Amino acid sequence: MICTVKQPVISIRGSDLFLRKKCSPSTPVQSCSLVSPSSKEKNSLRSLVSVQKPLHLSRVGFGDFVGSLVRRERADFVTCEAYEADRSKVGGAGAPSEAAKKVKIGIYFATWWALNVVFNIYNKKVLNAFPYPWLTSTLSLACGSLIMLFCWATKIVEPPKTDLQFWKNLFPVAVLHTIGHVAATVSMSKVAVSFTHIIKSAEPAFSVMVSRLLGEDFPVPVYLSLIPIIGGCALAAVTELNFNMIGFMGAMISNLAFVLRNIYSKKGMKGKDISGMNYYGCLSMLSLVILTPFAIAVEGPQMWAAGWQTALSQIGPQII
Repeated sequence: MICTVKQPVISIRGSDLFLRKKCSPSTPVQSCSLVSPSSKEKNSLRSLVSVQKPLHLSRVGFGDFVGSLVRRERADFVTCEAYEADRSKVGGAGAPSEAAKKVKIGIYFATWWALNVVFNIYNKKVLNAFPYPWLTSTLSLACGSLIMLFCWATKIVEPPKTDLQFWKNLFPVAVLHTIGHVAATVSMSKVAVSFTHIIKSAEPAFSVMVSRLLGEDFPVPVYLSLIPIIGGCALAAVTELNFNMIGFMGAMISNLAFVLRNIYSKKGMKGKDISGMNYYGCLSMLSLVILTPFAIAVEGPQMWAAGWQTALSQIGPQII
């Protein structure tokens, strides 16, 4: 019998194995014992595998079963691979390298940044013609929610499996997402997009400070790297010709809300069987439900109708 154990992936290879589960209901540790039943072998191999989380079976393969019967020898009958329940994928021969993961994350960052720039430019164009940031924020969330519903309906993206507890845990994150989204849009309606971006570039400083207050520590170089960020934002705010306090405060509130959202999102996703895209889709939908009544209360249909007629008279149908 051959038994190989590799963490966090557990690979078990062998023949004529008995698997006996040794665990009591009072302990979360999963244990199993692999024992060779042959008493004739002088050195019977025994391996104990203990993990803190349940194991999922990822692959089972069969070896040279027929050939082993002909030769009457022990063969590599079965190959088993398992992984811990909170891991999204199994490492091994087909797993991507660390360099490939870094490249993939880099592409995500670059794509996010580029699309965010385009989004903000179009947002500013809309707000110049139709200065109602609460409705604009609501429509953005509505469009994102519709896109995700379409992806789920057409199976482009596998729909998430959620329960009531998931939505309860998501609610405070959605509140923070709503605040950050509206505050950023209000800021862009009052000041130039460039100024909003400069203030929002201080988000890493907010992230470090808030994480530090929540008990997370960072090395000294991280704190030193915040000096030019904070200094640059302060210089830009002082020298801004069209400075507006509402626009400035909106960007600052957006920074704080998004930092808290990111921190609690990471905690909320930990151990959950849901992808980042599906999590963000659910977050947008819940934020839409939260924001809609506030948008109606703050601005209202009468203001929207009057503003729409003004935008149509000044710009024409391309406002759509």
